[in-house]
Amino acid sequence: MRQRTGTGGRVRRAATAAAALLAATSLAAGCGDDDAQDTPAASSPVPSASPSANPKSTLLAAVPDEEDPAFRFSGSDPTGVVTGVVDPAGKGMDLTLTEKDEKLGFTMKLSFRLIEQRSWMKVSFDGADELSSMLKLPKKWMELDHAKLTDPASVPYYEGADPGNAGAILRAAGDTVTDQGGGTYTGTVDLTHGEHVRQAVADALDVDALGPAAKQVPFTAVVGADGNLTSLTLEIPAAGKNKATKYVVRYFDFGKAPKITAPTGSQAQKAPASAYELLNG
Repeated sequence: MRQRTGTGGRVRRAATAAAALLAATSLAAGCGDDDAQDTPAASSPVPSASPSANPKSTLLAAVPDEEDPAFRFSGSDPTGVVTGVVDPAGKGMDLTLTEKDEKLGFTMKLSFRLIEQRSWMKVSFDGADELSSMLKLPKKWMELDHAKLTDPASVPYYEGADPGNAGAILRAAGDTVTDQGGGTYTGTVDLTHGEHVRQAVADALDVDALGPAAKQVPFTAVVGADGNLTSLTLEIPAAGKNKATKYVVRYFDFGKAPKITAPTGSQAQKAPASAYELLNG
């Protein structure tokens, strides 16, 4: 895994900037409710055979890398849910964050298509279709010029085949990994163990707020019969005013997901000024 802070984290920061602008404007006044939500896709891994001699190495080998075919992923944590497709061969990724504003009564879907250092964005509003025209946002893919962003790093680009940072997290498991059989592995991770793992969860968790508990966060990982990591779940303990929660990454449909291609022709255009206003807040 070579993510710095995680592609999902970048999408959430972009969504936060967009949501801040929407909340500050009167354009959303009177928008109706919409209870539609994207549900993260789940997979049904086939249990693997007998326990492995080196369970940690087995887990790390199962983490997606640049040699894998295109696959789907989903990730959820206290900040929301991200879903998408990763195409390692094409160095591309599609991902969508769905965020509902309970006060204003609409759901924003912020999608990105990434191919190497190029980024396209698409925004839609369920329950408030008029917002797209009122905000002067086209419904097609908008290619972004990172030089026009207040913080270019806040918008994602392709950084590798492990958007959920599973590799960085599992490397912080030390010698605690236990093979439970049937493709299931358990153990604990030390989220304070170096900047790599801290950055992996920085956008989702306040490691310092967890106190001593951050050094032994329980996890469960599942590897399918095809040798691919199917899921990684961290059981985040309660800390201060924060309730206990989970950090979940799922990888599935290896070889079945579509390849990522650049949107062309009538599918795309250069991002207008309104798109940068939305992202820059």
